[in-house]
Parts: sequence; C-alpha cells; structure tokens
Amino acid sequence: MKINVGTANRIKLEAVEETIGNYDFLAGARVTGIDVGSGVADQPKSLEETVAGAKNRAKNSFTDCDLSVGIEDGLMAVPGTRTGYMNTSVCAFYDGKNYHLGFSAAFEYPPKAVELVESGRDINQAFYELGLTRDPKIGSAKGAIGILTKDRWIRKDTVKQSLTAALIQLDNKKLYL
Repeated sequence: MKINVGTANRIKLEAVEETIGNYDFLAGARVTGIDVGSGVADQPKSLEETVAGAKNRAKNSFTDCDLSVGIEDGLMAVPGTRTGYMNTSVCAFYDGKNYHLGFSAAFEYPPKAVELVESGRDINQAFYELGLTRDPKIGSAKGAIGILTKDRWIRKDTVKQSLTAALIQLDNKKLYL
C-alpha cells in the first residue's frame, strides 16, 4: 500500500508514519510526502477554510497511491473564548472517492498572537515577532503548542490526534457505509 501525504513538513510526515504503524490494515504502507498547495491562506482563519485546505492537500496529492492525506492547522471561531478563536488540526484521508475527516483537540493562542494573525501574519511569524521563539518555522518543529505547554504537548501530537480521529472511519468501514 502506498500513502501520499500532501506536505513536505517533516513533523507531519513523521506523525503519519508513526500513526499508521498502529493499524493492521495499513501495515507496511509506504509513506511519501508530496509538496502540494492547500488552496487556502497560509494561516486559515475559519473552520471551513481549514477543512478545505486539508481536503485540497489530500486531493492534490492523490496520484499513484491507495490513500492520500491532507493535514491543515487553522483557526476556528469559538464563542466564549478570550480571542474568539481556537486552533485545531484537520486531517483528511482521501481514497479517490471519499474524504475521511478528523480533528485534533483545540487550544487558544495568546491574544497578541491572534491580533498579529488577524493583521496578516501566520502563527510562525506571530510567535517569532512576539519573542516567544527564535525559530521562525516552529510549525516544522514543536509548534506553537510546544511553546505554550512547555513541551508537554507538541505539534506532532496534535497531528496524530487528527490522523487517529480520521482513521476511525477507515478502521470501522462497516459502520460508515
């Protein structure tokens, strides 16, 4: 079996490889990263945009494979939060016909980071500008969540959550007919 992942991000690829190892029906699958566009903003600012980005990455990487995967992090409006937004990771597995979606747990960015995102920066740039990191590409490392939780929860964990949630449908096909 071959699984294409619509990304060149090492953290996302490692998360896919580690997660599929927990599934007998994916045993021995070969994972290949393909750098494709999401068709959405670098920093999605709505759940709809984040889901669209994940689905676009999955569809755009579906070539000469059995399954493809798109993973997109983005903001979603959440009433009652300090900033009005929370971040989630969305995973879309694509089998050439159907999408199988999963989401990670959500968390809130600091208000000043959200202000910078609203003014056009992505979260990498916002955390860098705020002096929260010296790494301008934290999304390819431990992520903003790693900084906020002091490494108790890192970006790879977030991606794994969304992958596991999406795999529920593929692991229990008879329940999702």
